[in-house]
Amino acid sequence: MELRLVRDAFDDSNYVFELKHDGFRGVAYIEGGKCQLVSRRHRGLKFPSLATALAKLPAESAILDGEIVCLNEHGVSQFNQVLDRKAEPAFYVFDLLWLDGADFRELPLIERKKRLAQFVETAGCPRLLYAQHIAANGKQLFREICSRDLEGIVAKRSRSSYCASRSAWLKIKNRSYSQAEGRHELLTKRK
Repeated sequence: MELRLVRDAFDDSNYVFELKHDGFRGVAYIEGGKCQLVSRRHRGLKFPSLATALAKLPAESAILDGEIVCLNEHGVSQFNQVLDRKAEPAFYVFDLLWLDGADFRELPLIERKKRLAQFVETAGCPRLLYAQHIAANGKQLFREICSRDLEGIVAKRSRSSYCASRSAWLKIKNRSYSQAEGRHELLTKRK
């Protein structure tokens, strides 16, 4: 599921809204006590301690979609820390695609999130964090996100299946987000 950038926050009862964490989007493939983290461009992500922690989740097999982040003492994503591997990362998980032989991709998002919340709660893994959401009130959440200098929000159709459609998930970025300053130049230097 790719995110499509839209300019303005909105309210819509057909959507749920989540905080957009500032890190690396990744899919965790867990099978037989091993975990592989893969980027949205299908490249391996090298976070060995996180992969080791996720490999111990109570599942024979699972596929989780989320964001690899490093958090400060206030729980705020710190992009430079995850980029430079300066702190232990966590996995903010926002979707459950597969669990122990059951394929959930065709289920509505809201049902997948319900199952995901139960899985995260029973897993008891401090490095696996559930991405909370609110229904319908995107404008209010966006105002709050901006007032706290966070990256933005993601809007997702609550009844959508998990597919390659770009219309189901939308991102609305905080245009005043302080951690975005100079990021393009920083990333260009690393290439």
